[in-house]
Amino acid sequence: MSAGSTSSARVSITDIKRDLDGAVKRVMDENGVSGIIKAKPREVFVKVNAIDSKQYCYTSVDVTGAVLDYCRDAGAQKLYLMENATQGNFTRLVFHGVGFKEAARRRGARCLYLDEGKQSRVTLPHMGYEISVSEHVKRIIDDRDEVTYINVPKLKLHSMAVLTCGIKNQYGLIMHKDRASDHNWNLHRKLADIYSVIKPDFTLVDGTVGTVYGHYPPVALQKQSLVPFNILVGGTDTLAVDTVCARIFGYSVDEVAHLAEAREMGLGCADLDRIEIVGESLDRFKEKYPYQLYDAFPPDVEVIRGTDRNCLEGCDANTMAGLQNFYLDYEGKGGFTIVMGKGFAPGQIEGITGRVYVAGPCAYEETYQTLVSRLGRKNVQYTTECNDLAGSIGGLARLMKVSTLKLAPLDPFTSIRLLAAAKLHRSTARVAPIKF
Repeated sequence: MSAGSTSSARVSITDIKRDLDGAVKRVMDENGVSGIIKAKPREVFVKVNAIDSKQYCYTSVDVTGAVLDYCRDAGAQKLYLMENATQGNFTRLVFHGVGFKEAARRRGARCLYLDEGKQSRVTLPHMGYEISVSEHVKRIIDDRDEVTYINVPKLKLHSMAVLTCGIKNQYGLIMHKDRASDHNWNLHRKLADIYSVIKPDFTLVDGTVGTVYGHYPPVALQKQSLVPFNILVGGTDTLAVDTVCARIFGYSVDEVAHLAEAREMGLGCADLDRIEIVGESLDRFKEKYPYQLYDAFPPDVEVIRGTDRNCLEGCDANTMAGLQNFYLDYEGKGGFTIVMGKGFAPGQIEGITGRVYVAGPCAYEETYQTLVSRLGRKNVQYTTECNDLAGSIGGLARLMKVSTLKLAPLDPFTSIRLLAAAKLHRSTARVAPIKF
């Protein structure tokens, strides 16, 4: 398919109407998923969005269970539930803590923690470099015509990518060490390029509850951040599905850069006029929702942004999301300064007193030595990669006096036991430092 393709696609929007299992079956039947599985029944891989255990930031366990039931009933011989959680976390903990492990066990599915075990290298053709993926992901890529891959993201806006649905959900297929590379202004092209390498057979978006003001809503802001859409959105063309999801939130493809990149790469249909909508009408969705973080931050934290470069997709948005969550949900303390980006006015950095968090390589290169020489190493926390989320969590937790063990969905003993099990299975997840 070439760039600017005029191909068409079909996308279903299904109102759940108090019948979740029936809605899942209906949308999957409408798109011939049973036939896809019957043609490739040997192995069926289901990928959810399980970045973290915070409520409403992961795919509904009930939706996931209904998808697994459908796949099993359609004839899946081996059924897998897989994910690689966000940086700062590890998948085994999320799966145990929120119920994915039990949902898979009850349906005879095997959990694949993609941060564990053997890895393989895959080339991103448009970015021009290799990334590491689990051997299971590599098998899907190599055996694409023999195995079925179903993508089950959650309907969310995103403070860095505007939208996180089918294409963005596949960022969870790559290893943590490769996520920092180009997690900046290049993120959008990288997301599209991952999709160019591995496309799902079917994408089903869990729209039971959508998130706005970013993808990681603090509990304290859930009234503002959650929208009960009570829908499912599905189709075999993931770009078309995401185009519809963007429209549900009030956005065009050109406002979601990774969708525009995928369109230019010729990876599917991104033209609403050429997408057949089955079920609910898009006219039902009339509001444009905000993707930027809600303005609720500690008043005694000064944020200094460079004027030459400061990437929302890199060091800015996730740092601010972490600051907001620690402040609102964990009573995190302020009284420090955050420095990010590059290009600071003369005297701006020299005027900083007290404790500092330096976010990312640009700010580190320009300010770290100056700050340490004046304030001392113990007062300067820092990260040296774009969007080093594990490092950001650790640094902010120390400054804000928050125990990182409080972030886990389980008690400290169980959390540490699961971390030990993950390490035993060769997890390469970048986990935030344990702070009691």
